[in-house]
Amino acid sequence: MRILVIGDVHAGLKALQQAMERAKVTPDDHLIFLGDYVDGWSEAVGTVNFLMELKDTYSCTFLRGNHDELCLDWLQSGEDNHLWLQHGGNATLQSYRQLAETKKEAHIQFFNALENYYLDEENRLFLHAGFTNLKGVTEEYFTKTLYWDRTLWELALSLDPKLTLKDAVYPQRLTHYKEIFIGHTPVTRIGKTTPQNAANVWNIDTGAAFMGPLTIMDANTKEYWQSDPVHKFYPLEKGRN
Repeated sequence: MRILVIGDVHAGLKALQQAMERAKVTPDDHLIFLGDYVDGWSEAVGTVNFLMELKDTYSCTFLRGNHDELCLDWLQSGEDNHLWLQHGGNATLQSYRQLAETKKEAHIQFFNALENYYLDEENRLFLHAGFTNLKGVTEEYFTKTLYWDRTLWELALSLDPKLTLKDAVYPQRLTHYKEIFIGHTPVTRIGKTTPQNAANVWNIDTGAAFMGPLTIMDANTKEYWQSDPVHKFYPLEKGRN
């Protein structure tokens, strides 16, 4: 069984389908989605529908992203969050206007069922963003941190590569897990469009919401497959650019 990690989709359904085709995904694979299924391109409803159908045939783990929580808040309350609208939410809102009210409940259930993190048998941690508690995710007091934090990736990037686990100043946060797989902070911010590794952290968000591709990576071998740059599927849209 391959463990395939999928980066932030941001409603780029066509890119997700292309990346899955290129990775030759089969029902024998375990698909771990790192969250942020909506907010960006125009296919928010289509993306969620696709994922809900996917879990009927494939082994899937769906993790919670910050944009998923923002969308859920809107679906449940109907109240517009102006910051959310400015960061991809407007495209999601427009997509949901085409969905019958009777079908929204299934989407609400999907978002409510998302997991904050996944820890596998090899002590590899998968989550959307990061954590701040020195003892690990199980001790994280503010659970929203698990899908909002950016300091874990910032810490990993800034770490002196000469440090070892035996050094007294080695960050305790990074000692609990064999590897950590995250999305949330696009690697395009550091000029990259492929999965990036720092310390024991792998960042799979390759900027699908902006000008980058969508990425699927094999957690075991680190082989990866990418879609075309997602914006090319939606030439008349801005995404989050």
